[in-house]
Amino acid sequence: MTTRTHWQEWHEPYADENSPLSRRLRLVQQHIASWLDQRSDERLTVVSACAGQAHDLIGVLAARADAHRVQATLLEYDTGNVAAAKVAADRAGLSDLVIRQADAGQLSSYAGTHPADLVLMVGVFGNITDADVKRTIAALPQLCAEGATVIWTRTRRAPDLTPAVREWLRDAGFVEEAFHAPDGVRFSVGVHRFEGTPRPLDVTGAIFTFVN
Repeated sequence: MTTRTHWQEWHEPYADENSPLSRRLRLVQQHIASWLDQRSDERLTVVSACAGQAHDLIGVLAARADAHRVQATLLEYDTGNVAAAKVAADRAGLSDLVIRQADAGQLSSYAGTHPADLVLMVGVFGNITDADVKRTIAALPQLCAEGATVIWTRTRRAPDLTPAVREWLRDAGFVEEAFHAPDGVRFSVGVHRFEGTPRPLDVTGAIFTFVN
């Protein structure tokens, strides 16, 4: 019998549509769908860091006739989550999704994925140190194409880091398009558009290490 890891068990609240995790997922999915609606490009590139089982991106693309426009790379370290994401992608007929078992905290893992039109940092900022959050945000111009969108999440448990996150994004050349901080829950969802200048990828760099 295969032992389930912490990161596989973390996905279990998705089974409850009223759980905070499911509510957060729906917000992220809404913004992914809205981004697709707003972009008429024939080809779009997406990279998802610490993608888990990819409920967010796969859940949106599985319901869209224009999913073929999206070439996505999902980076996930947990073997079981990688397997689950591959099963979901196969069921949805999403042949253009690359699901790579890799450490998203190493910039070398992003080789061949940039510059991306959409960068998903969902479930990342709440599981790394504050210093690594700042470092990761400073590195985002290495991952982003001109005009790219970044969707991110972060808990607002005390001390709430989200004001600093939003400031660091501004400093890195991003303009805020949306920020959700619903009452009664601790999660937040942010959407930022990159208006800075893309930078070359430094494949020797590291940006974060998971601590939770």
